[in-house]
Amino acid sequence: MHKLALIGVTVIGAVVLSASPISIKWSAERNLSVSQDRAVAEIGRPATPGSVAGAARRADRRAVRRCAAGVTCNH
Repeated sequence: MHKLALIGVTVIGAVVLSASPISIKWSAERNLSVSQDRAVAEIGRPATPGSVAGAARRADRRAVRRCAAGVTCNH
């Protein structure tokens, strides 16, 4: 029973730690440090690869390179 409870607590702890944005680290003085992580991704800005404007710019840039290399030109 004790072994089963220990396994259950370990699994629940692993699920909580993997689903929540927190970090647990050991410091140099052997202290346990818990901190909250923050995401800084900004999807939708023109310079990000996931935005429509960024994809259009990439397609134009690649078309110009292909034309300059003599591979394909639309004129």
